[in-house]
Amino acid sequence: MRLVRHLWEAALNLVYPPSCFGCGRPTTRPQFCRSCAAAIEPPRSPLCVTCGVPFQTSDDADHPCSRCLQAPPRFGRARACTIYDGSDAVVHPLKSVLQRYKYNRDVGLAKPLAQLVHERCPLRLADYDVLMPVPLHLTRLRWRGFNQAQLLLGTLAPASGRPVDAMSLQRLRPTRPQVELNEAERRRNVAGAFHVTTPEHVRGRRILLFDDVYTTGATVNDCSRALLRAGARSIDVLVLARAVVR
Repeated sequence: MRLVRHLWEAALNLVYPPSCFGCGRPTTRPQFCRSCAAAIEPPRSPLCVTCGVPFQTSDDADHPCSRCLQAPPRFGRARACTIYDGSDAVVHPLKSVLQRYKYNRDVGLAKPLAQLVHERCPLRLADYDVLMPVPLHLTRLRWRGFNQAQLLLGTLAPASGRPVDAMSLQRLRPTRPQVELNEAERRRNVAGAFHVTTPEHVRGRRILLFDDVYTTGATVNDCSRALLRAGARSIDVLVLARAVVR
C-alpha cells in the first residue's frame, strides 16, 4: 500500500510539479520553500503578557502593553503561533497564503496551515475543557463553504483529546470584513455580534477560542464577552498568525 501511494504521488508530481505555498517557486514536494519558511517567524519575548503582542525593544521581560492596560480585554491571554508584517507595503508569504485560503476559498491550503499550528502552538490544548472556533455568520459560511478557523482547529483536536464546540457560540448578524476597517471601526463592527445559544455547554468551562488571524483583537474580545456572560470560567485565545506593523 505504501509503495502504491509513493508511485501515485510521483505520478502526480510529474503532471503537477510541486511548488512553494508562499511564492510559487518549484519545490521537491508541496511545502514552503526555505526562504518563505524562514520568513514565517514565531512571536518572541518580550511580549505583552495579556494579548501577546511582541515589543520592539531589547528588554527581555514580558509585561502588559499600553492597550491592555488602558482597556483590559475580556479574555485571559492571547497567543499566536506565528507573526507577519501586516502593513500594506509588505507582501509576506503567510499573509498571501491566508488571503488565498480565506478569500479565494482554497481549502487545499488548510493542511500546510494546520501543520504550522501543530508545530508552533505555544499553548497546551489539554489545559482547556473545550476548544471553540470563532464562528462565521451563515451568509459568509454559505459563500466561503467552510469556516477557516473550524477547519484548522479540527486537525488539532484529536491529538489534544479535547472536544471542539462549533455550535454554542454563534454570530448573530453579518459583519463587514475586518480587514477593510481601522481599529475603532473593527470594535464597532463586531460589538454585540456574538451570542451563546446553549449556556449550559460553556458554563464553568475553561475555553480556548481559536481564530486564524489576530490584528486588533476586536473579534475575539467580543466573543469572550459573550462567553463570560454565559458563565464560562475563563477564555484564552489561540491564533495561527498575529499581524504586526513594524
